[in-house]
Amino acid sequence: MAPEGILLINKPQGITSHDAVYRLRRLLRTQKIGHTGTLDPDATGLLVILAGRAAKAAEYVTADEKTYRCTFILGITTDTQDVTGTVTARCEKIPGEEDVLYAVSSFTGEYAQIPPMYSALKRGGRKLVDLARRGVEIEREPRTVCIRSVAAEKIGDAEYSMTVTCSKGTYVRTLCDDIGKKLGCGAAMSSLCRLRSGGYSLDDALTLKQCEELTYEELCARLIPTESLFYDLPVLRLPDFYLRLCKNGCEIYQKKIGTGFGVGERVRLYDEQGFFALGEVGEYDSGDAVKSIKVFRL
Repeated sequence: MAPEGILLINKPQGITSHDAVYRLRRLLRTQKIGHTGTLDPDATGLLVILAGRAAKAAEYVTADEKTYRCTFILGITTDTQDVTGTVTARCEKIPGEEDVLYAVSSFTGEYAQIPPMYSALKRGGRKLVDLARRGVEIEREPRTVCIRSVAAEKIGDAEYSMTVTCSKGTYVRTLCDDIGKKLGCGAAMSSLCRLRSGGYSLDDALTLKQCEELTYEELCARLIPTESLFYDLPVLRLPDFYLRLCKNGCEIYQKKIGTGFGVGERVRLYDEQGFFALGEVGEYDSGDAVKSIKVFRL
């Protein structure tokens, strides 16, 4: 039976997320494998791997919030917004610690962030990073991101460590760059580690070396159930008659089963064996109804 579930990996520095997936594809003996959020090659930390049928969940995983620990250096600006890039400006006047901490805290809440050119975002079918490497820069629309919490501490003359919990789609190196702009001296990220993604923690992750030291059976035993991706969603157990209709792709009207979920709300659908599909409430001619949108077990 093909492996299925979630594997938490502590990605090392120096490899891409794709490299990690490639190695795990071999170890788990499956072509059906993906992840819920890319880490840059120089970044480390939690990579949430989806194996087997769990890979079908990627498009439905909002991944909630992510928590990162990073460091940044004041007084330099680079084209990549981190220290791996080309320095485009320097500033000798470094603000005091109190001013830096105030600037960092001011980003708490929602703010309009312009995605960096050195990113995997695509425009016209081409990655921005590929354009950037050719010296091409195009205008990018700002996107609203949410910084749920952020705190920093001084660790050097011009270097700070920062822990940030943020919404999906937030670029931490861009946050560092924006902090540098606010301070008027520039800043570049010098390291990045993902500590949490949704309900998953780096504390529970395996290194790739540890994965390679386990037998196939032992590694499969470390897989977390696919359902864990949706633990924040309510459970819906349907009566047998409506369960059969649901499994045949029919919408199940809430007025007939006595539920009152809001339109657009998602639920975990259960049968006698447990979780089998992700459902969503939609508006239909005869009222609000629940319909399965992704089946994980037939």
